Amino acid sequence: MFAGIDEVDWASMEHAYGPADDVPGLLQGLASADPAEREGALDGMYGAVHHQGDVYACTLACIPFLFELVVDPAVPDRGGIVELLTSIGGIDLDEDDEDEIDEDEIEGAANYAMAAAAVTAGAGVFFALMADDDPGVRVSAPLALATLHGHPARVLTLLRDRLAVEPDEEVRLALVEAAGRVALRHRPLTDQIADWLSRLAAEAYPPGLRLAALAQLARCAPQALPGDVVRVVAGLLRQLRSSPVAAAAEPGPPRAAEAHSEPEPAGVEERAAPATLVGQLRALSAEESSGRAAPWTADLLRTLHVGLDDRVAERTALLTDQLCSPDRWQRIDAVRMSSGLIRAWRGSYGELVRLVGEQLGAAEPRLAEAASHVLEELFGLAAPAADALAARVAADPGAWVKEWASGPPGLGSAVKALSRLGDARAVPALAAALERPEVPHDVGFAIGYLGSAARPLAGALRRRLGEVGLDEGAYDRASPLLAGLTALRAGEAAPEVLRVLRGAPEYRGEWLRTAALRALGSFGPAARCAVPELRALIRRPGTAAATEAAEALWAVDGDADAVLPVLIEGLQAEHAHERRSAASALGRLGARAEVTAPRLRALLGHEELWLRVDAAIALWEVSGRAGESVPVLLAAWEQNRHVRVRVAGCLARMGATGAGSDAVHVLRAELASVRRHNAMDGGYGSHDTYEDEKLLALCRRALMGNSGKGPTT
Repeated sequence: MFAGIDEVDWASMEHAYGPADDVPGLLQGLASADPAEREGALDGMYGAVHHQGDVYACTLACIPFLFELVVDPAVPDRGGIVELLTSIGGIDLDEDDEDEIDEDEIEGAANYAMAAAAVTAGAGVFFALMADDDPGVRVSAPLALATLHGHPARVLTLLRDRLAVEPDEEVRLALVEAAGRVALRHRPLTDQIADWLSRLAAEAYPPGLRLAALAQLARCAPQALPGDVVRVVAGLLRQLRSSPVAAAAEPGPPRAAEAHSEPEPAGVEERAAPATLVGQLRALSAEESSGRAAPWTADLLRTLHVGLDDRVAERTALLTDQLCSPDRWQRIDAVRMSSGLIRAWRGSYGELVRLVGEQLGAAEPRLAEAASHVLEELFGLAAPAADALAARVAADPGAWVKEWASGPPGLGSAVKALSRLGDARAVPALAAALERPEVPHDVGFAIGYLGSAARPLAGALRRRLGEVGLDEGAYDRASPLLAGLTALRAGEAAPEVLRVLRGAPEYRGEWLRTAALRALGSFGPAARCAVPELRALIRRPGTAAATEAAEALWAVDGDADAVLPVLIEGLQAEHAHERRSAASALGRLGARAEVTAPRLRALLGHEELWLRVDAAIALWEVSGRAGESVPVLLAAWEQNRHVRVRVAGCLARMGATGAGSDAVHVLRAELASVRRHNAMDGGYGSHDTYEDEKLLALCRRALMGNSGKGPTT
């Protein structure tokens, strides 16, 4: 084995972390008899040689030696090497990808192509591995063939033949998954594969295999799913949880003393955390699978949900059924999948959310914690679970604040969820948080959602702000307090805020001054004591601080003559974000800033989209004429979905009728869409659902007619 490995000039190549002269050691480590050494070698291959899916020259040089390893039955854990080869050779660049490749990416694209060619050329070895003695190899080989082999019809025949004789349930599921992959990659075979999968989904087969077949049908041929797919899947889940194996795996509820801790299994010594990423992933997978009779069920259901895509009503019904299951694992899976569904799709989720809320009282800590995290992301949509959240918060004061190994403390997820509902029952938890030595970093934002219900907290916020030392840590300690005071418009705290403004240290001082000026502006005339300081700050026009001070001075003193020159100068600032601030501030002056209309009009063609939007909104606000602004806003709407909330807010104040028929068409199209406007594949933001629901509300308000709030005067 490894003949010729020393003849490769590894030192002339590089991987993600430098020279590749350590690669021969990694390859040899994959064949080691020591499990820890094998794990470390595989971790090094993924971490350096195939870092985040990249293919380097050294990755290409490894391919022949990796094939040597997978065909040698004396090498343990070859299934992981098969998966590594599948990943290296399985990257497809379609025509769209090729069109977007720039000069710096040409070499990488060529490496992907060469890797695909090299691994595909050797993919025939995976046929023999389908009958390997090692079940781990047999699990990995089907997907490798489906992904890499150039003769899909031959692969499909083997998958079907192998299913008839394969004794291992997990391998049988891998065979079905591989068939779905073939169907996706080779569309002429889709109908044939869908027909086979439909037969596998029939009642003559075990429930796990039937569920796998339905999941792959949803993935590659959703039109072939049975019309009563929710009923069928719900029945399969009942069969799976009533099997003798499932009954043995499902323990009774833990005693009260155990409800918030995970007991160590008897006879198991405490072990150090795995040192490698591969080991950590394996440990997490083992922990997640522990106690589950059919740990693969969650993956099958996720695949099914992805395939069902925009069939929101069916997906909601299926999750609702899961949340009523006596099997806590099925409920845990349903809670997690509910988050993905609601985050990406618009729908009617009242009953689903209520059932998620019921899990907050579960004795299983992972289930209750998962439910609170889901509700935290839902903001107003969590209303059906409000009482359950309040009960959870009241019952567990120890979870009001979460401590972290590094970084400041934060509010617990149930407290955040209840606060984001504007529910006054969160106030005691926030009051307690304000008395801690270190105030949670997000307490101010929570207060903002509570509005007037949090007014009793103003005194504590003011007191704590007065205690903040104005040293290098001032921003971290003061910013949550300033955010809370800003939200409450607590003008009585103006002296404390003014102290922070005057004494801001050099480190993060700009951020601290911005937060203090925002607070003073929110106080309005109640902050008149700050007028001299604000007038001093606006004497340096063209700076971000002067623009922010001018905006605060307008809110506090209403002196348009003093702030207009500063904001006009801000429109000429070097950075686009500073110009945006000036434009937005001018818009708030309304007709008092009409003289700036030509300058704002000149920005409608600026290359920075967000500046164009802010200028268009400000132009309407100072002139009262929508004709020039609306086309710019609607063009930006189509160009960047993330600008839609800001645009819709302006259209809601204009009234869609006043904005014109094009605006009406755009707003109606948005309301008709089932997909959330900011939904992303493979990622999400914590406020995505909130932002999308806000967009929908603004669209409805705009279509109802003029809200009565025209341009600021």
